Amino acid sequence: MKLDTAAEERLAAHAAARGSPLGLALREPTVRAAMLGVFFFGFSFAATGPYQSVVAIRELGLGNSLYAALLLVSGAVNVAVSVAVGMWADRIGRYRPLMLATALFGVVGSALVFLVPSQTSFVLAVLLLLPVYGAVNGLFFATVRLTTDRLDTHAAGAVNSTVRAALSMSWVLVPGLTAVLLAGRASLLPAYLIGSLAALALFLVVLFLLPRERPHGTAAGPAASGLASLLTPQVSLRMVALALVCSALHLNGTLLPLIATGQARGQVADIGIVVGIVAALEVVFIFAWTRIQRRINAVRALALGTAIYAVYLVLLGLAASPWHLYALTGISGFGAAALISIPITYLQDLVRGRPGLGSSLISVNFFMSGGVAAAIFALGTHVASYGGTSVIGGAATLAGGAMILALDGRRGAPPA
Repeated sequence: MKLDTAAEERLAAHAAARGSPLGLALREPTVRAAMLGVFFFGFSFAATGPYQSVVAIRELGLGNSLYAALLLVSGAVNVAVSVAVGMWADRIGRYRPLMLATALFGVVGSALVFLVPSQTSFVLAVLLLLPVYGAVNGLFFATVRLTTDRLDTHAAGAVNSTVRAALSMSWVLVPGLTAVLLAGRASLLPAYLIGSLAALALFLVVLFLLPRERPHGTAAGPAASGLASLLTPQVSLRMVALALVCSALHLNGTLLPLIATGQARGQVADIGIVVGIVAALEVVFIFAWTRIQRRINAVRALALGTAIYAVYLVLLGLAASPWHLYALTGISGFGAAALISIPITYLQDLVRGRPGLGSSLISVNFFMSGGVAAAIFALGTHVASYGGTSVIGGAATLAGGAMILALDGRRGAPPA
C-alpha cells in the first residue's frame, strides 16, 4: 500500500495546520476508516467475549479442560496467522484485500455459532475462523503506520493511540448494550449474531470507506528474512520485556474478580461497575498520554505508565474493602491507558519498514503476555494468596518496565 501524492500533501497539510496528530486522525480518510474499523473489531469481541465461556461450557457442554485447551491453541493460531498475513501484506504491498478476506472470517465464524449451535461449530469458529479474523486488527494498524510514516515518532504514536482509543470505546459501550439485549433470554447465543453483524460492519467499512491502494510491489524481502528479524536478540529481548509489562493487564483481569469477591468483601456487581469505570477512564487517559509523550519520549512514558500500574497491582493486593476498589479506579485507568496504547508504536518500531509484520507483533505480544501472566498466577497462588499474587505481579511488571527503560530510554525508541 502506498499513499498517492495528494494524500501525502493532505497529510502534511493537516499536521502542519493543526499541530496535532489527533486532528489528522479525524481528517485523513485512511486513519478515519481505520478508527471506525477498529471500533467494530472491538464491538464484535466485546459482544461475545463476556459470554463465551458460558456458551461453551453451560450451553454447548464443552468440558473445562477442553475449553482451556481450545483457548490456548486458538491464541497460538491467531499469532501464527497474524504474522503470516502481516508478512504477506508487506510482500505484496497491499493490505486492503487481506483485510476484506479476514473480515469475512469474522462474519462467518460468529454466524456459524449462532445459526448452528453445536460443539463442532463452536470449536471450528474459535479454533480457526475467529483467530484468522483477529489478524485484521494488526492490518488496520499497519495501514495507519503507512499513513503516518511521514510524521515524527511522537506524532505517529499519538495517532496510533487515537485509533486504539476507538477499541477501548467499544468495550465501554458494547458489553452493557449486549447485556440489555440479552436480558431475559434463555440463551446467550444471540450475542454471536451481534458479533457477526459487527464484523459485517467492519467489512463494509473497509470496502466502502478505506481508500483504495495503488498496486505496486514492495521491497520487504523474503518471508524467511522477516521471521529471522523476529528471532534476533535485539528484538527478542524487547519482546520479553514488553510481555512482562503487558502481563499486568491479563493478571488484573484474573485477580480483580477474585480479590473483589474475596478479601475485599465486595459483590459480583462491584466487578462490573469497577471494570466499566476503568474502561471509560482509559479512553480519556489515552489522550492524556499523547500529551505526556510530547514532554518525555515514548519509552520513558511507557516506563512511567508501567510504574503507575505496578503500584496499582500492589495496592490491589492490599485491598480489604469495596471502597478500596473504587478508590483505585483512577490509578488503574491512568496506568492501563499507557499500557494499551504506547506499546503499539514501540512494537512497530521493532521491525521498521515492515508495517504488516510490525503490527502483527501486537498479537504476538498479547499471546506472550498472557502466558507470562498465567505463569505468575500459577507461581503466586502456589506461594501466596490472591492478594500476594497481585503484589508479585506488580514486581514483575516493574521489572519489565525497567528493562525497556534501560534498553531504549535514552533513544526513546528501539534501535533502527
